[in-house]
Amino acid sequence: MAPVKWQIRFAMSLSVLSALFALVGLYLLALALQSLQQSQTWPVEQFGLAVVCAVAAYLGRLQSLSQSHYAAFKLERLLRTQLSQHLGDVSMGFVQQFGASKISKVIQEDVKELHVFVADSTPLYARAYIAPILTLIGLLLLDWRLAFAVVALIVVGMAILAVAMRGHNDLSKHYMETREEVSATIVEYVQAMPVVRTFETGSSSFRRYSDALDKFRDIVVSWYESVSFSSRFSLGLLHALPTMLVLMWVGSALVWQQSLSMITWVAVLLIGTGMVEAITPLITLIHLVEKAKMSVMRIEQLLDVPAMPIPQNTQLPQDHSVCFEQVGFAYDETQGNVLHQIDFSVAQGSVTALVGPSGSGKSTIAQLIPRFWDVTQGAVKIGGVDVRSMSSETLMNQVAFVFQETFLFAHSIADNIRLGCPNATMEDVIAAAKVAQADEFICQLPQGYQTCPGERGVFLSGGQKQRITIARAVLQNRPILVLDEATAFSDPENEAAIIAALSRLMEGKTVILVAHRLNTIQNVDQILVLEHGRLVEQGCHSDLLAQKGVYARLWQNHQRAQSWCYQSQQEEMCGETVQGEWV
Repeated sequence: MAPVKWQIRFAMSLSVLSALFALVGLYLLALALQSLQQSQTWPVEQFGLAVVCAVAAYLGRLQSLSQSHYAAFKLERLLRTQLSQHLGDVSMGFVQQFGASKISKVIQEDVKELHVFVADSTPLYARAYIAPILTLIGLLLLDWRLAFAVVALIVVGMAILAVAMRGHNDLSKHYMETREEVSATIVEYVQAMPVVRTFETGSSSFRRYSDALDKFRDIVVSWYESVSFSSRFSLGLLHALPTMLVLMWVGSALVWQQSLSMITWVAVLLIGTGMVEAITPLITLIHLVEKAKMSVMRIEQLLDVPAMPIPQNTQLPQDHSVCFEQVGFAYDETQGNVLHQIDFSVAQGSVTALVGPSGSGKSTIAQLIPRFWDVTQGAVKIGGVDVRSMSSETLMNQVAFVFQETFLFAHSIADNIRLGCPNATMEDVIAAAKVAQADEFICQLPQGYQTCPGERGVFLSGGQKQRITIARAVLQNRPILVLDEATAFSDPENEAAIIAALSRLMEGKTVILVAHRLNTIQNVDQILVLEHGRLVEQGCHSDLLAQKGVYARLWQNHQRAQSWCYQSQQEEMCGETVQGEWV
């Protein structure tokens, strides 16, 4: 909150002045009543000053709220900018591992909680702390006996409230945790609705939400039951009406004994309730502070993630080759390496395919090239230069990506293609789309290149989205191309279009592709075979088949999958169902 602390202090000062003017106005009103009683003339001066103080108190409180809200909006913008910039400096791998939903919650909801705290708590501080002190001073100046009566009532109420608030921190923590769990299960249930409707009736996924809601209800009910009487009784005492009754009872006795003047009694009645009126804001303030603490903790947790080291003297690659030198990598220091001593070279302008069983480390290797993660051991080099010795701009200008998971923004298709090249002309965008085999279907859309594909490209098919991302890579025209199974989820027609687009895109570039469909990589320059995070075989298609190792086994399984048939164990009878086996 440091960037807005002076504005917050100014808002709090205005709130204090507002409370002071309100008390002075009430005191002036009492003097006006006294003057009216004694002289039987209308006290214009006292009433006029009282009105001025009331207006000043109102304007001060209004301006205090205005300043606190301006400070809150400023802090909100600064925090979200800071968080976004910090996320740009940490590894992309961390962003993927931490999860988009958690990051979104911190940037949106937790920052919003701080906004509410700053905007609303600033005036509350003056009402909760300063107003009672000023009121107590005023009461002591008027009559210490009445001041003592009010303080005694507040002490009794606060003591009962303290008993009611025992264990408040733990209960508040559990309350916040269960409330967030309910929110998370709601999001999960809604997002998983297509899967739920396809594979189940929704009973298990809805049960998770129902259980979270029951847990939240149990916490709220148990909290309410544990403090119901003491809390309500203490809040009943800490109210303006009991305070007024005490002041009337004690004051009337003192007036009857002629030890207190009537006008002093009236002044005390006017300002005496100011002390207890701060109790409700104080409780609200405590709740705001507790919520803000949890949000601050999560914001600081995200800001404490170390940024990737920035090289002091950035180096430029000598060519467009890629080299892995004894690379080892672990996602987490507490877990073992997922890559072990990976060592290979990719010549400039060549095509290299990464193959292997699921979980063998293919995609991890692809993500180490653009430095989504930093290696644990060894080095990844482009053009003879360690990627850790390049600036982000230099590195990104070398590598383009087409992944199996596409992402489109809720902007026009032209803007989505132009991503990374914002100054590209419309002619360049159309040319890139034609190379990516996307121009034909884009022109058939209602608004052509100005059509909005919806959030995450919801209005386009998987193959269409993939061709738009390929057009994006074509427009960037970077010398190194990383393909992570770009045709994995496409149908045969779209796959043919995507392969044609990729063939155009790969011309003259250094290409590293992660492949699952082995029939698409028979003619690449080299194939790297991975198993259990290790490079076990390396060579061209024919040489690897001759070795009769891991690649030969993968190829044999691939061929079986391509030529499966159903062999009947019984003679097929017309209109009858027969038993058989898949081969």
